[in-house]
Amino acid sequence: MAGQGFIKGMMLTLRHFLKSYAEDFRYGLRRYAPDVNNFETRQGTEAEGVFTVQYPEEKVAAPERFRFVPFLVVQDWDDELNPGKDWCTSCGICAKVCPPQCIWIVRTEDPVTGRPIPEPEAFFIDIDICMNCGFCAEFCPFDAIKMDHDYELASYDRTSNHIFDKPKLSKEFRYWKQIAPTRAEEEAKVRGSWEHKNFAKSWNTSKPTAAGEATDEKEMKREEVRSRKAAAEPTQATVNPAPEAAATSSGSASAPAGDAGTAPWNESADEKEKRKQAALARKAARAAKKDGE
Repeated sequence: MAGQGFIKGMMLTLRHFLKSYAEDFRYGLRRYAPDVNNFETRQGTEAEGVFTVQYPEEKVAAPERFRFVPFLVVQDWDDELNPGKDWCTSCGICAKVCPPQCIWIVRTEDPVTGRPIPEPEAFFIDIDICMNCGFCAEFCPFDAIKMDHDYELASYDRTSNHIFDKPKLSKEFRYWKQIAPTRAEEEAKVRGSWEHKNFAKSWNTSKPTAAGEATDEKEMKREEVRSRKAAAEPTQATVNPAPEAAATSSGSASAPAGDAGTAPWNESADEKEKRKQAALARKAARAAKKDGE
């Protein structure tokens, strides 16, 4: 019969409409009461009637694979050996693979030796440009950058508030285990432990250091570099003479025309003309020799 499907659809809509009132009568004032936590029941598989989420008071939990603005993983602040230590080694892979190029990294350098230190001095992400693709987290060899679940980042000033720096991006490792426990456990199995896989190589802390029983090897190396530089300065001054003396000696040796020790830019017009004619004569002689061959 014509219109039978339409009638069935409208009856289904009417049934849901009436069930919404039935659920309200069943719950009474407790349905949306702030002191009663029945959100999971209303969003469960056995719930009927209205399924509206009263946002922002109520929020649906994001799945573990949900991707939003990345964040940097740091060691827990209450860790005994490395409180707040960066997992990031500032290798720059995340910045290279980022499709919109919204990541900027500044690597830390030793102030004495100038050698790079495997830690980021500065780390910036423009969240307005970030497309939340997750390439940075996928390609990071140290599991140091992850995709966050915090999507409430709107503000009235995007020029400064939407460029996240290192303090704003850094979050403890326990935060990652809280929002993605399954993935954190899988990654720990691959690494072989819950700790950073480059712990022993790049981190300069250990149990004796934490207890104050070991000497500061880094400071000893810096003192050694300073002493070598101080010892090399007199030798270098002897090998490399003063600029004035070097210029005088080189000028006197390379000035065929004019007085001895006169630089070409200090020559007179006649001396410059003689130098020019001599150069032209040498050029003509080279051309004649080449033609003869």
